[in-house]
Amino acid sequence: MKTYILIVLLSLLVSACSVNNIEANKQDIHVYILIGQSNMAGRAPVVAQQFNVIDDTLLLDAEGQWQLANNPLNRYSSIRKKMSMQKLGIGYAFAKTMQAQLATQQPSAKIGLVVNAKGGSSIVEWQPSEFFYQEVLRRAKQAQQTGTLKGILWHQGESDFEDADYLPKLVALVNNLRADLQHPTLPFVAGQIHDTPLINHQIAALPSHLACTGYVSSAELTAMDRWHFDNDSMLKLGAGYAETMLKIQQQK
Repeated sequence: MKTYILIVLLSLLVSACSVNNIEANKQDIHVYILIGQSNMAGRAPVVAQQFNVIDDTLLLDAEGQWQLANNPLNRYSSIRKKMSMQKLGIGYAFAKTMQAQLATQQPSAKIGLVVNAKGGSSIVEWQPSEFFYQEVLRRAKQAQQTGTLKGILWHQGESDFEDADYLPKLVALVNNLRADLQHPTLPFVAGQIHDTPLINHQIAALPSHLACTGYVSSAELTAMDRWHFDNDSMLKLGAGYAETMLKIQQQK
């Protein structure tokens, strides 16, 4: 336990090294918004090497400045639960996979993550009138001052696992975000939750209702408990988000 705490403290010191002196135009920072509940925030244990800085990846901090990105990525969320609960989430493998692809196409570019998730949140808390939604807009607009918005990642549904009308709420969320961010074809990827057909069938139906959207299957993933994916599955899920995002972007 003491070793884990020491590693977390060291990771915080690394991330405190501001990168705001980077001279780059807005096209050189590809911004992705990561929102949802606990699996997006990160609950899987982080192994030692996963605390290292992620190559060519930045993380938006609480003041709207870019920092070097390393786990836990939800540390700067304005709505998160206590810091000790923030661990390995979807953003880690997503960023590494996206950056590997980006390096072959635009070597000067970096991935910019805006992670603003909260465990236990319901989709009704992400409506335009709610604080969570307004915080997403605020932080996204901060990031857009120095970067270019490329997509949104959403992982949520555990709190709404009995909601047979989840899909209309998800469609509304995508439409609202696109309208408020003035980006009508902004790619949006949603991930399925653990072993919950009622919600997962609705998430899988999203692309048939909205263009430039996709979903990531959880069919072969394993969880530590009823809801939270383990380290290996979190890596697979994050990579799946990246692969789906890249497909949408290529189709556009």
